[in-house]
Amino acid sequence: MGRTNRISAVAVVPQGLEAAAGEELSALGAHAVRPGRRAVSFQADMACLYRLHLQARLPFRLLRQVARFPCQGRDDLYDGIREALDLERWLHPSMTFRVDVTGTAPGLNHSHFTALQVKNALVDAQRDLWGERSSIDLDDPDLSLHLHLGRGKAQLSLDGSGGSLHRRGYRAAMGAAPLKENLAAGLVRLTGWDGSQPLVDPCCGSGVLLIEAALAALQQAPGLERHFALEGWADFQPELWDREVDRARQRRRGDLTLPQLLGIEADPTIADQARANVEAAGLSGVIRICTGTFSDHPLPEGPGVLVCNPPYGQRIGDEQELDALYSALGQYVRQAASGWQLWLLSGNPKLTGALRLKASRRIPVSNGGIDCRWLQYEIR
Repeated sequence: MGRTNRISAVAVVPQGLEAAAGEELSALGAHAVRPGRRAVSFQADMACLYRLHLQARLPFRLLRQVARFPCQGRDDLYDGIREALDLERWLHPSMTFRVDVTGTAPGLNHSHFTALQVKNALVDAQRDLWGERSSIDLDDPDLSLHLHLGRGKAQLSLDGSGGSLHRRGYRAAMGAAPLKENLAAGLVRLTGWDGSQPLVDPCCGSGVLLIEAALAALQQAPGLERHFALEGWADFQPELWDREVDRARQRRRGDLTLPQLLGIEADPTIADQARANVEAAGLSGVIRICTGTFSDHPLPEGPGVLVCNPPYGQRIGDEQELDALYSALGQYVRQAASGWQLWLLSGNPKLTGALRLKASRRIPVSNGGIDCRWLQYEIR
């Protein structure tokens, strides 16, 4: 890939998954990959950028950088934005747009206020050029812009995603504290599960850990059935896009046979939601959801991997009940899962103590703003 056609870009990812996301981007052809905080910067040609939108499982968003300029406050921002975007190329008054903002600068501490300054700079420049201006559309804009402020600099990007990439489309039904799909995909990736052993979730909720694991093992691209904002970009290349869509389709395994994937859920309503999600993801023949407590269900022939995001009392669950749940889970695992690995997402160290198991790894991750640990236990 020649350097001349490289695009500088950033993937916005869940906190704690930066290194895993960097590995995923590299495997899909990205260059100069540098994990940061909740973000991974990289370079790519256009084919690779298209490929990442279609195939990457871990990002929330993929942002294509169009300008960088010094920014120490409102005036710098206004002047910088007017210079930053080639309006005749990217934003004709007939188009709608939206602006999202992260980070801060002096006098620019509120994202809504900063977004308003960006909007004002753009529509003023449009009026000077054409005597008319674009409208704002927050739901389905023709152009999605993203501004990041920090360290005395402003970075203006085009958001190719349109909506958050974690929404895969199979999940109408969600439990009370849903795990986002891209976080689930990243957690499964960290376990090293590759589809060669059974995978069991003893508290499966809406089934997202099992679904994301199966989709990854079957190499089903998460972006195939969705519309992307980049399809409306001025330099969109339909033939190149179609080639990447075909490439993503061809990667999917035609053979749906995997070792047993089993989800167990005590609440019948939530178990039904999980079944609906599994069906919507096209995985009814791949994942089995059982209603009941985990102690009622024998594990498949092992060894295998247990993955689990049990309640931790932040959003759902009474602490005493949860203490009993964790204690029962620890007992079940010690009795039934010799030779297996257990990976458990914990937002409450007091509760994980009730497992009476010793973690061999503790990976810090953020789940919806809750500081968690993805804990690995080797069951002897």
